[in-house]
Amino acid sequence: MAGVVRTRVGYAGGTTENPTYLSLGDHTETVEVVFDPSVITYGDLLDVFFGAHRPESVPWCDQYRSVVFFHDVDQQALAERKKAELAEELGLELHTAIEEAGTFYQAEDYHQKYQLQHFGELMSEFGTMYPSFPDFVRSTASARVNGYIPGNGTQEELEAEIESFGLSPAGTALLLEFFSRRF
Repeated sequence: MAGVVRTRVGYAGGTTENPTYLSLGDHTETVEVVFDPSVITYGDLLDVFFGAHRPESVPWCDQYRSVVFFHDVDQQALAERKKAELAEELGLELHTAIEEAGTFYQAEDYHQKYQLQHFGELMSEFGTMYPSFPDFVRSTASARVNGYIPGNGTQEELEAEIESFGLSPAGTALLLEFFSRRF
């Protein structure tokens, strides 16, 4: 999405110190989204969040529950309002929790930019651009490409920003061809 600067996957909302995928404790798998509020609003992100899953589903465990973590009272109020509006619109009880953001623990490297890590030709290019894996994870370009690979966004959006990713001409052509075959 335009305005999303970077993402990381990880664990939040629990009490276990330094959780891992195999020792998650009471944490929830989550995505940290850093965004530019001059391009996209928190409300827009909430709309995408609520539209991307079934918030009426009862969670069967902490690991996979639906939760919005807020960072201030304005975010809390907006999240609660969006949840209430959707519940009224659907006529259903929503089981999405709304909780204050606490410590975010970054997930293991193999979880980061998961779609992109399974695209060897492009990973080679990103490895050259970002020899440090933490820099790769923090990269806006890797977040954007990771979103396009499974088919998010439109061809027009990809074409408008692909030059900013720093890919070689061959990498650019490969991503454009791969994306166009997704539809």
